[in-house]
Amino acid sequence: MGLITEFKTFIARGNVIDLATAVVIGAAFGRIVTALVDGIVMPLLGYLTGGASVSDWRYVLRPVSVDQAGAEVAEVVMAYGSFIQTVIDFVLIGFVIFLVLRAYNHMRPPPETTTAATPEDVLLLREIRDSLKN
Repeated sequence: MGLITEFKTFIARGNVIDLATAVVIGAAFGRIVTALVDGIVMPLLGYLTGGASVSDWRYVLRPVSVDQAGAEVAEVVMAYGSFIQTVIDFVLIGFVIFLVLRAYNHMRPPPETTTAATPEDVLLLREIRDSLKN
């Protein structure tokens, strides 16, 4: 079997196509939730915290300064606000996915519970047991 034929067989399998579809939909869904966080959640959080954008929160370790030669030395900061915003994005994406899966599971019919017929040898052994009791 040639390499091209094997590749066609691999691609034609349902798993690969399903996975590719899931990745594309997941990426689009991530952009939707990011837009929700950037456009609604973070401005509300910024409003509640005095108007500062969460992504702008930072701690200055060393402020801007000028060295002896007169050149400006850049400040050193820990930008923890962008980390917080990314964590909020992650939590919201996870929560929305949870809600979607929860709704999907409620819409699905419950799995059929079929009881398998008792094998004939087990029935025979039960009869023997019951006969021995009497």
